[in-house]
Amino acid sequence: MHNDNQIFLYDLPFLNKLKYTIIIIIRRKNIKMEGYKMNILIAPDSFKGSLSAKDFCFHAEKAIKSFNSNINTIKVPLADGGEGTTQAMVLNTDGDFIQCEVTNPIGLKIEATFGILGDGETAVIEMAEASGLTLIDEKKRNPWLTTTYGTGELIKKALDLNVKKIILGIGGSATNDGGAGMLQALGFKLLNKNGENIKNGAKGINELKYIDISNKDKRLDEVEFLIACDVNNPLYGKNGAAYVYGPQKGADKKMVEDMDEALKNFSKIIINTFDKDVSNIPGAGAAGGLGAGLLAFLNANLKPGFEIISEEIKLEKIFKENKIDLLITGEGEMNYQSINGKLPVEISKLAKKYGVKTVSVVGNMGYEFEKVYQHGVDAVFSITSGPMSLSESIENTGYLVEKVISNIIRLLY
Repeated sequence: MHNDNQIFLYDLPFLNKLKYTIIIIIRRKNIKMEGYKMNILIAPDSFKGSLSAKDFCFHAEKAIKSFNSNINTIKVPLADGGEGTTQAMVLNTDGDFIQCEVTNPIGLKIEATFGILGDGETAVIEMAEASGLTLIDEKKRNPWLTTTYGTGELIKKALDLNVKKIILGIGGSATNDGGAGMLQALGFKLLNKNGENIKNGAKGINELKYIDISNKDKRLDEVEFLIACDVNNPLYGKNGAAYVYGPQKGADKKMVEDMDEALKNFSKIIINTFDKDVSNIPGAGAAGGLGAGLLAFLNANLKPGFEIISEEIKLEKIFKENKIDLLITGEGEMNYQSINGKLPVEISKLAKKYGVKTVSVVGNMGYEFEKVYQHGVDAVFSITSGPMSLSESIENTGYLVEKVISNIIRLLY
């Protein structure tokens, strides 16, 4: 008898009178089929602040190959439009990273990085590189004054490289200026009642009276702007940029109210200038109203981050051209909000289209994370196996990812 067969003897009571014994032979599926090389797709988001998507792929592959070196791994580090988007898209298209000096949200000069994709004609920019909340010490955060000027400088540098398309991720902003600073960096004149350039931040758009577009960078008209945006907030109001995101950027109650009024004024001037109202378009309130500025001034197209990235790197082609046996994905925390466009859930939906099982490895299983089971994810595993401080978890993320994936592979194969 073949080793992969198991023999069970059943003496069935209802057949006793017939004196029969039934022998049931169960042939177990031999997963390690001769001549067949298993394919595991490793396609995670980053663990914010502790492990990049690229490093996750490295540790996951190490765990898999340590168990069975014959398993084929396909590594695709990803992002959903937030942190890590530039790295993921550049790596997956054999592009280049570009460094340049820009202005941070409080006016200091810093080094920032953006990418040129493998086609040589598409730039990918994370606004957080120049205008992000993490660039400012917590005590200095003040969205009444912070500017998106540095984001405009990144766009201008990309234009200098003759790109035809700019993909802009707008998560993690420190600003609430509607993109006014960005526009000023690109040649638009935003003026107060005295014909003077407005101040930085929400304070500036609160005093905005006129917009002069005559000196804008003319190259903007030749470029397609694609914005990775996963929020649906309007520009102002109780669900708008100031009320929803202002407090996490350092605004108190009074400042939130003032910023909301500033965004209303910004919307009014946009209507007067372009005869169009973008304030209620879903995503207008993203990144402190930057979404509205991009829609009104640059005719940008706002789309979910995963959708943009998936299309640009031809992610579905990987499923079509390879018989994927398992998808391993992950992110820092999975919770009830993960079903709203987060990468592990979105790529799991794609995997289901091709009948592929999905395992998600996460730093933390948050509130109502189980909701993801209704959206394509088959199983979720946390890297924390016992009592552990946050600092310990962050310091050892790579090692912990390896251990969890090693156990997953042993269970499945």
